[in-house]
Amino acid sequence: MPVAFIPSPTHNLWHVFGVPVRAYALCILLGVAVAIWMGERRFVARGGRTGAVGDVAVWAVPFGLIGARAYHVMTDPELYFGAGKHPVDALYVWKGGLGIWGAVAMGALGGWIACRIYKIRFTVLADAIAPGLVVAQAIGRWGNYFNQELFGKPTTKPWGLKIDAEHRPPGYQSFSTFQPTFLYECIWDLGVAGVVIWADRRFKLGYGRVFALYVMLYTLGRAWIEYLRIDTVNHVLGLRLNVWTSIIVFCLAAAYFVIVGRRHPGREPTAMLDRYGQDDADTDGVEVGDAAAEDESTAAGDESESSDGSVVPDKVDPNSGSDSDADLERRSTNTD
Repeated sequence: MPVAFIPSPTHNLWHVFGVPVRAYALCILLGVAVAIWMGERRFVARGGRTGAVGDVAVWAVPFGLIGARAYHVMTDPELYFGAGKHPVDALYVWKGGLGIWGAVAMGALGGWIACRIYKIRFTVLADAIAPGLVVAQAIGRWGNYFNQELFGKPTTKPWGLKIDAEHRPPGYQSFSTFQPTFLYECIWDLGVAGVVIWADRRFKLGYGRVFALYVMLYTLGRAWIEYLRIDTVNHVLGLRLNVWTSIIVFCLAAAYFVIVGRRHPGREPTAMLDRYGQDDADTDGVEVGDAAAEDESTAAGDESESSDGSVVPDKVDPNSGSDSDADLERRSTNTD
């Protein structure tokens, strides 16, 4: 065993007043809270309504959790189905096993539905929440640390992660320290968050390009980190399934970033939509209130005051004839 190493926690479950509290769940919940907090600040800065991100999260988080678990079960069915397996174990989320790909896909669907309900421009919200999402992923990876799972190949480096014998996969019982892939991904994710925030401020990205940039940078890191892992997973053409997923998702995000960047080089005019699903501002970027004020000022400009304070028209229609004396007398005596 190396002289220096990262020790693994001895417990991942505590009982508080008889209620089981799992470290994995705490990491997920903390990540969600941080993502909402960061997203709220960024969305309000883009002109969005305070509290809107929390409203959307009520939809996006459950959808994301379902999608994350579904992706894990679908890509590793042999863990839950077949001889000697218990399909009900697929429901035990607290034991680990959440796929970020399913979480993002289904979470985006839930968020899109919520944006339709609350009249929020979806691309603005996606761009606002992107840095918070990757920070949440960084926090969530510590749940793998507490569960002693998803670590990498054996290593004797000082930063190697000590794994208890009962958590070592078959064929690796003689090794005690492994690559701390949870830590690598945590550091990478925090770096991605910093780059995304910087790029958004520097280049004024909009129309979902901040989110696309986050996806591109995350998949770059996930590909090489996935290559280090030794947990059981399905392979396609010699590569781990998640490596292929990273490659495909990266290409899709890059294509979106380029195409949308050419069509919409700037940012959206508003973050919120009116009840008809349109921008709160008109197509010229003039607020409705400003347009109304302009109409009033124009109307006022068509009249002027005489020397005695009475209002007289600036223009007189030459075709409108004058009232007769009889008409004037009849009007003066009309009590209606």
